[in-house]
Amino acid sequence: MRDEPRETRLKRLRMRSMRRGIKEMDLILVRFCDAELEAMDPAALDAYERLLEENDQQIYAWITRVDPVPETHAGLIARIRAGLDADPIR
Repeated sequence: MRDEPRETRLKRLRMRSMRRGIKEMDLILVRFCDAELEAMDPAALDAYERLLEENDQQIYAWITRVDPVPETHAGLIARIRAGLDADPIR
């Protein structure tokens, strides 16, 4: 989305992931970043950046299946859930 070096963008997205409004989202999104961000192509990074624009409470409700996930974020939320299912936060 921005004209910046990939390394800078990855660092910025990771920082945005760990400095959220609620601690649960910090933990969930930083783990996702550590596991997947490096391998994401520019389009996937764009999608992740759009997800980060959403409200923390709403993202959490999607991840925990309280609210239905909009199609625009379905793939990312599924990947985040899969990571949590494979290695739950304790």
